[in-house]
Amino acid sequence: MTNKPFALALAAVFVSGSALSVSAADLTSSYEPPAYSEPSGPSSDWSGAYVGLNAGTASDKINPFSGDSEFSGGIQGGYNTEINGVVVGGEAELSHLGDAEVGVRGGKLKERYRAAVKGKVGAPLGNTLVYGTAGVAMTSLRDNGGTEGPDGWKPGWLVGAGVEQKITDNLSGRVEYNYTRTNDVRSFRTDSGTSERDIGDHTIKAGVNYKF
Repeated sequence: MTNKPFALALAAVFVSGSALSVSAADLTSSYEPPAYSEPSGPSSDWSGAYVGLNAGTASDKINPFSGDSEFSGGIQGGYNTEINGVVVGGEAELSHLGDAEVGVRGGKLKERYRAAVKGKVGAPLGNTLVYGTAGVAMTSLRDNGGTEGPDGWKPGWLVGAGVEQKITDNLSGRVEYNYTRTNDVRSFRTDSGTSERDIGDHTIKAGVNYKF
């Protein structure tokens, strides 16, 4: 009879310990830490149609801060597609060149408007696109002082490069440089007569695009 109370006490300790172990296991298995989800940024996909605005400077000198630079602005629209890590696309642009002056024999003419169609090839670096561009351009010229220029639009070509950065999935900002050459521009001055030459200008512009 003396061993019975001891056996009962030992059994009680065993049952209590088992219950505590089961409770601790339940608590451990039922708790799951919240999953961390990284904030999502803009998508790196550059494919799609877009439209945008730009503003900058135009001059026959490469220095955009030269005294001959004029304010320019315009609109653009195009389409890009991304193929095997390369972005290719096309763009049309209409610009006002701010009557930037370009030199001809004995004087200068003024560039008023430009329409351009360009191809684009670029390397996407995540949300940044580095690209080159080339195409054809039509430029309207105006008389300037005693120098008379051609009537209508004159054809030419352009080359350039730019960097575009995504702000959101649909909105991006960019900076682009273009060199445009207009061939066989005929001008006239009463003191030197008629002459013909190629003229060129440099445009540097910043812009925004909205992709659909």
